Amino acid sequence: MALTVDIVGPDRVLWSGQATFISAQSVEGSIGLLPGHEPVLSVLAPGTVKVTQVGGEDRLVEVGGGFISFDHDVVTIVAEPREVELG
Repeated sequence: MALTVDIVGPDRVLWSGQATFISAQSVEGSIGLLPGHEPVLSVLAPGTVKVTQVGGEDRLVEVGGGFISFDHDVVTIVAEPREVELG
């Protein structure tokens, strides 16, 4: 099983693809999402969103805040990017 992930900024898609795990920092604490997780809607705190892609490679996205939505193995992150790097 995999997660379908879309990370979007105000003016473009930053990354879209399949992942096995997502971790992020919300304003209420750390979030870790695996396939089959209960639905989530949360405000992101500034920090790093880590996407473990299918195949095991990590993608790190530094965000200045935003929102994360998860339902039926679909993750949508709307954020103001600070930097996008392969980790």
